[in-house]
Amino acid sequence: MPDVSADAPTAADPTAPTPLGSYTTLRLGGPPQRLVTATDADGMVERVREAALLHQPILILAGGSNVVIGDAGFPGTVLLVRSRGVRVLAEEADTVHVRVEAGEPWDELVAATVDAGWSGLECLSGIPGSAGATPIQNVGAYGQEVAETVTAVRVYDRATDEIRSMSADECGFAYRGSVFKHNDRWAVLSVDFRLARSPLSAPVRYAELARTLGVQVGDRVPLAAARSTVLGLRASKGMVIDAADPDTCSVGSFFTNPVLDAAAYALLRERAREIGEPPSWPGPDGVVKLSAAWLIDRAGFPKGYRGPDGVAISSKHTLALTNRGGGSTAALLALAREIRDGVRHRFGVTLHPEPVLVNCSL
Repeated sequence: MPDVSADAPTAADPTAPTPLGSYTTLRLGGPPQRLVTATDADGMVERVREAALLHQPILILAGGSNVVIGDAGFPGTVLLVRSRGVRVLAEEADTVHVRVEAGEPWDELVAATVDAGWSGLECLSGIPGSAGATPIQNVGAYGQEVAETVTAVRVYDRATDEIRSMSADECGFAYRGSVFKHNDRWAVLSVDFRLARSPLSAPVRYAELARTLGVQVGDRVPLAAARSTVLGLRASKGMVIDAADPDTCSVGSFFTNPVLDAAAYALLRERAREIGEPPSWPGPDGVVKLSAAWLIDRAGFPKGYRGPDGVAISSKHTLALTNRGGGSTAALLALAREIRDGVRHRFGVTLHPEPVLVNCSL
C-alpha cells in the first residue's frame, strides 16, 4: 500500500488549515483548501489521482524554496512530498548512476556525493529544496547545472495516467527552465544522475569561485574544497538558509539574468554608457547574458532597499527579495514590480521572475 496521510482538514472542516508559509523558505503564503502528505512515489501518484477525482487543482510542494504563494493560499489540494532515498543503479570504472527520490533534501544529497567521491554536483552545494525540484528549474550555480548530470526523470503523467521515465532530451532543459516548469502535467517522482567517480571537482568554470579557491578557471580541485568554498560564498550572500538571518528568508535569486540579442545589447550599452560597461557573458548565436543584480543596483535599488510592510532587498545580495518579518506576498510582489519597472524604465530591459508564482502574479 502507498504511504500517504492527510495533514490538515478538508474544505468541509471549519478549522483553518496551516498557512503554506509554514512550508516555504519565504515564510509567506495563505492556507490551502486541503493539505496531504506522501512519503513515497506510490503515495504521490495516489494523492494526485485523488485530487483529480475531487476535481481539485493540485500543488506539489517539497522544499518550498522556489515558490511564491499568494496570501489567499491555494484553492485545492497541496501535496507535501516527503519521499526519501538514494539508490545506486549502476557503477562503472569512471561513473556511477544513482536514482534519487523527489523529496530527498538537495544539500544532503550533494554532501553525500562529495563524501562518496562522486563529482558533478559539488558546486550546487547549499541550494535549499528537494532533489525532485532541481530538473524543474534546471537548478544551477557557480558554473554547474543539473542538466549536465541528469540522465532521466521518472514522472507521473497526469494526461495519460501512467508512470514513465523521461530522458534528458525530453526534459527540454534550458536556462533555469524545463518542460516541467509552469506545467502541471507531470509530477516528478525521482531523478537519475550520472556522476563521475573522482576525488576532484568538475573543471571550475565560475570566475568568482576560481578566485576564491586560488586557482585558474578550468582547474579541478578536491571535492570537499569546492563544496566548502561554495557554501562560504553562498553564506556571505545570504543564500544558505539560517533561521536567525532574515536575509535568508527568500527564494534565492528572484529574477533571472536577462539574455539579449546583439541589437538589444547594443541599445543597453548605449543607455548605460555614463555609468560603465554592464557585466555580460556571450552565449550561442550572438546572444548575451547580463547581470540582473547589476541592472537592479544601477537602476536605484541597492542592497537593503526597503519595500512596503516588512519586505526588502537582502542586505547581502541584490537579487534576493526577503521577508523581514510580518511581510505579505502582496508586499513582496509590490517590491518586485517596483524593481522590474525601474529597471525597464532605466535600461529598457525587462526582468522576469525565477520562482514559480502560485495564485498570485507579477
